[in-house]
Amino acid sequence: MMKRMCVTGTGSYLPEKILTNKDLEKIVDTSDEWIATRTGIRERHIAAEGEHTSDLATEAARRAMTMAGVVAEDIDLIIVATVTGDFNWPATACLVQANLQATRAFAFDISAACSGFLYGLSVADNYIKTGSAKKVLLIGAEVFSRIVDWTDRGTCILFGDGAGAVVLEASDGDRGMLSCHLHADGSCWPLLYQMGQGSRNPADSSASEGHNPFVQMQGNEVFKVAVRSLCDAGEEALAANDMNAGDVDLLIPHQANRRILEATAKRLKVPLEKVMVNVDRVGNTSAASIAIALDEAHRAGRVKQDDILLLNAFGGGFTWGAALFRW
Repeated sequence: MMKRMCVTGTGSYLPEKILTNKDLEKIVDTSDEWIATRTGIRERHIAAEGEHTSDLATEAARRAMTMAGVVAEDIDLIIVATVTGDFNWPATACLVQANLQATRAFAFDISAACSGFLYGLSVADNYIKTGSAKKVLLIGAEVFSRIVDWTDRGTCILFGDGAGAVVLEASDGDRGMLSCHLHADGSCWPLLYQMGQGSRNPADSSASEGHNPFVQMQGNEVFKVAVRSLCDAGEEALAANDMNAGDVDLLIPHQANRRILEATAKRLKVPLEKVMVNVDRVGNTSAASIAIALDEAHRAGRVKQDDILLLNAFGGGFTWGAALFRW
């Protein structure tokens, strides 16, 4: 029997500073009621000055490793899913490797926006199945507060900072990741992106006309595609394993906003009591979103042995997908 990839430890970290909707009322033209009604978000965490993506990722990783009972020398591979790394390069995963002193591990980043953690699960699964890595540390980490325009109420209200991590190992039983299904449509990139600096926008042209360094999003268009894509991916994962919505014990979706969560659950026919929701407290943490929600659900006792977990995400690129686990 082919080995399956299991989660043996979860961890997460949220910065100490909390920015509430009331706080946002003081810096942008919005209101607590407006934000809560349209997004379900009431507060988000913001990284402190001098606190970077690698710092958040490292702390989440340590907590996951403690739960899994592994030490740095045990880790073969470190993957960090992020679009807000400390630098363009080196990879944030390399900085985490140095922080942990996991000298045996090779390390790299994945850039798939809010779907990054799911993409990382698929990559890790293949390393484990081929025997190229026995213990993988997968982290989703973002400091989105540094790439949003705090005068744009359409975007700054949505995002928060944080990190989540899992330790992944092989299992000989029937528990673990049953399947993972990934998709992308690059033609839609203008609907959700952050230009930053790159070959299209060299460092010496960052201040020139038309080069906005902040997150750009056409919210209504993204919403429509997101709900359809999240549902399609979830149904694909269930069908691939001869299951239906009634088999799902817990749906852990990307925490984009409450309206997307509710619309996705309704179309998938998963009751809201079986949906993990923390967007009200953390906002949209992009690639960290599912990992943080998974850790919170796990530590709260909402995830039990043999439970069926459905994870799905949608992000810029566009990228989207779903993964099904037997815990």
